[in-house]
Amino acid sequence: MMPSVDEVLVIGRDEVRRLLPMERCIDVMADVLADLARGSAVNPLRTAIGVSDGQGFLVMMPGGLGTSSGSAASGGSAASGAFGAKVLSVFPGNRAAGLESHQGLVVLFESEHGRPTTILDASEITAVRTAAVSGFATRALAVPGATDLAIIGSGTQARTHLEAMRAVRGITHVRAWSPTRHRLAAFAEEARAQTGLRVEVAASAREAVDGAQIVCTVSSATEPVLEGAWLSAGTHVNAVGSSVPTAREVDGEAVRRARVFVDRRESAMHESGDLLAAIREGMIDESHLGAELGEVLIGAAEGRRAPDEVTLFESLGLAVEDLAAAAFVAAAAREQDAGTAVTL
Repeated sequence: MMPSVDEVLVIGRDEVRRLLPMERCIDVMADVLADLARGSAVNPLRTAIGVSDGQGFLVMMPGGLGTSSGSAASGGSAASGAFGAKVLSVFPGNRAAGLESHQGLVVLFESEHGRPTTILDASEITAVRTAAVSGFATRALAVPGATDLAIIGSGTQARTHLEAMRAVRGITHVRAWSPTRHRLAAFAEEARAQTGLRVEVAASAREAVDGAQIVCTVSSATEPVLEGAWLSAGTHVNAVGSSVPTAREVDGEAVRRARVFVDRRESAMHESGDLLAAIREGMIDESHLGAELGEVLIGAAEGRRAPDEVTLFESLGLAVEDLAAAAFVAAAAREQDAGTAVTL
């Protein structure tokens, strides 16, 4: 049953997971990043405040969708121009308690009268769309035929990034490393069981990266876990775990060696610890940023230029990505009579 005009659809984590397949989410992310490059989607910088005596942060991410992302999300124009926000808490210490570090909600509003239409669990939206953007970056930038993958990290994003990489390249071999050895072993075992792939537990990050054609850093590190000297010619890197100025996953040499692509320049220059540290160290300047992913998609910038070029996608995560994924899920939920309609 479709919710009435006075009702809001609430969609929980399990339903988000079921209604947001990785392959479709990759295409939805491509559409919304193209809209951002064209200027039809709106994405202000996120804001964050420290909470709980410095144990965590409350993060607010508002944005507005363009026309293409609305069409991809809804199969029509229902989501076109929709706007909203993701509001979440980030508590890194949650991992020790077996909880997700990111918890929160995505709220969608319709554009005709400004009514709230949908409230969704943010954790699973974030888990899937983050990897889906890396999937799009890999599809656009990694060498064709890449089969060898390295994953640095063993949490939720390790799981979803393996799924995303398999969606865009014929991955046959995976090496994974994480300092949390029991979680690393559990991730590798689960990955083998679910995919049938050869998934090796590496003794070090360097061993994991050696010879890899695609590298995904999805850790909670605050200091570099990937060095540029380890990268083979032609490697594509998705640097995902560092999204605040004070943390970094890759060293300055990795940034210097690579052509760097971002989801959004303004966000990268304010929030990317990987890039800001490399600039402070004198390894690069702002001109080193090659392009936004959406610019590559719409033909406004070049992607990979040569088979031996090292490419790096610096992922910050954008509100419009969350909103486009949420709009897709909301449309699917209405079509399948999923979710719970409530009157606020």
